[in-house]
Amino acid sequence: MVNGALVWPDKVTICEVGLRDGLQNEKRIFSVEEKLQLLNAVVGSGVKIIEVGSFVHPKAVPAMADTDKLVQAMEKVGGVEYRVLVPNLKGVERAHASGINKVKLTVSASEAHCINNFNKKPLEMMESFHECVDFVAKNNMEVSGAISTSFGCPFQGKVPVAQVKNVVREFLKLGITELSLSDTTGMANPRQVFELGTHMRKTFPQVKWVMHFHNTRDMALANIVAGIQSGITTFDGAFAGLGGCPFAPGASGNVSTEDVIHMLHEMGIDTGINLEKAMATARLAEQLAGHQASSAVLKAGRCEDLTKQHVSRQNNK
Repeated sequence: MVNGALVWPDKVTICEVGLRDGLQNEKRIFSVEEKLQLLNAVVGSGVKIIEVGSFVHPKAVPAMADTDKLVQAMEKVGGVEYRVLVPNLKGVERAHASGINKVKLTVSASEAHCINNFNKKPLEMMESFHECVDFVAKNNMEVSGAISTSFGCPFQGKVPVAQVKNVVREFLKLGITELSLSDTTGMANPRQVFELGTHMRKTFPQVKWVMHFHNTRDMALANIVAGIQSGITTFDGAFAGLGGCPFAPGASGNVSTEDVIHMLHEMGIDTGINLEKAMATARLAEQLAGHQASSAVLKAGRCEDLTKQHVSRQNNK
């Protein structure tokens, strides 16, 4: 807001998380070769930040068991940030051994969710992050943080803002200043997103904020607009709207990357990503997954396509 008027940003950054969050809950396990196809397509569309997988126990998330092979096989393109999600020191060590230099540590803001999945409260779980940060520092790696269930929890319901702030403070004590507020089960609403985003930016101005939305209840695009209105300009998306968290009941797909790009471009906001190529990536993901995903722009086409069709019909009369 400037003098009471809303000023839209010139550019918004989109992080592609389809290779991790998009594939981890699919019934079909994608091969390394198929993941490489998708990764190359993502890079070719102009995406500059990509979460290529996670280093978690293979029994917990079988779809991510070959992340090290993917990292070792991929061609690293200059100017593109590649990262992986990790839960602990073992994950950080595997990331380093595979050759990736940025990791994201994740913890739930909800005590109920954290206890249900890890048998620990959030702050107890974060105690182990100290050794992760030490390893990162000694090995010239980068680290960011993700706060899942920031807006709501399938076990607890609404998560108090105070709980989210407590986790933020612990991340800051670790020296981690890039943090993602994640709507793990799609429980957020635009007013909540605007108010939490505004409050967090004001309370913790040193943090580079990211927002991560699932489209479980069809509010993800509205939530992104609310996030932008709060002053946040970096968001996660997943090709074709694939995804879901295996540890959170009811967590359906992520917001579709190509839907976000289409919306922002229609609003006059640049993403640096080629929409047609992003849509081609999504079609490839649907083909490999063997089912239609939730992407609206793949089903309906771009707004400009409808206009072109109308003009073409008029010219042919």
